[in-house]
Amino acid sequence: MTFTRGNAANILLPIGCLVLAAAVHLSGFPLDQMRLMARVIVSLLATALVFATVFVVLHHAEKIARRLGEPYGTLVLTLAVTTIEVSVILSMMLHGENNPTLARESVFSTVMIVTGGVVGLCLTLGGWKHRNQQLKQQGTNAYLAVLMALAVLTLILPDYTLATEPGTFSDLQLGFVSLLSVLLYVSFVAAQMGRHRDDFVEAMDDGGETAAEAEAAPGIGANILLLAAGLIGIVLLAEQIAGGIEDGLAAIQFSQADALVGAFIATLVLLPESMAAIRAAMRNELQRSLNVALGSACATIGLTIPAVAVASLVTGKGLTLGLNAGDTVLLLLALAISFVSFGTGRTTVLTGLVHLVVFFAYVLLIFAP
Repeated sequence: MTFTRGNAANILLPIGCLVLAAAVHLSGFPLDQMRLMARVIVSLLATALVFATVFVVLHHAEKIARRLGEPYGTLVLTLAVTTIEVSVILSMMLHGENNPTLARESVFSTVMIVTGGVVGLCLTLGGWKHRNQQLKQQGTNAYLAVLMALAVLTLILPDYTLATEPGTFSDLQLGFVSLLSVLLYVSFVAAQMGRHRDDFVEAMDDGGETAAEAEAAPGIGANILLLAAGLIGIVLLAEQIAGGIEDGLAAIQFSQADALVGAFIATLVLLPESMAAIRAAMRNELQRSLNVALGSACATIGLTIPAVAVASLVTGKGLTLGLNAGDTVLLLLALAISFVSFGTGRTTVLTGLVHLVVFFAYVLLIFAP
């Protein structure tokens, strides 16, 4: 087996991340007693390593997905993505004082980044290169329906319940909505991989791995071990990143700290798949591009909220899910524009620009609420 530079990085990064995380946690080094600037620098270095390792982890997950076939391969990839997001959110929820709005901001950021930024870039760049692009309305509308149901149930409904104060669920309501989210996502995956597979056919194509790549790549056993090593390393380093980000934002007295942290978490999780979606759009594979982008959003909402809800119920940490009025307007606008954009089965550069305008408004309101 020959090793290329990229193949060596795919092997060394997960191992390096795990070794560093283990060294930090097992050494007993008092990171909390370091100066603020030193903690911020260490957190930035850990963040850079985590970002690089995320790409490698998802690379190994995709390798496993192609070799196992559907639906098992897709479930492996979804588990990898969700594990990363849940680990970071839980680490930041449990770091220091109670932080009840972090999960809400992360999920909201996921929807806005996908429906605004990622979809907007895919449609704009793809439309610029290919003039106009075609998609399958049945599959895309199914994604949007699931995404809308999950987003409204978890982010808007809590503002209108009566059992507790606005923005929160009672324990019964939180458990019930979490169960509904899991059942809806699992049902959608079953339909996508089974009876209605043809509606998402472009997402099921093989990635076209060449013979040389297959020869240079490690076997599936090595992929599984490296995937596990990378995920454990990311989970262990997430706590260090959480502390550095919160301390840095507190030092500069940033008023929208939770919103910025939520956007960071969503970007961390979505970045590799977003790049894959943009590349697919540039190859004039718009349906595959939308499947990757919208599928990642559905997975992170449908599985992350239940996981965070369980942690909240077990630890007693408060959980506020309801959005404020401004964010609610942005969310509904992004979802409505998505339905209109894909209603004709054909998109252009103008379609993408509309999505990007909504995304830029979301970014602006983080820094100037």
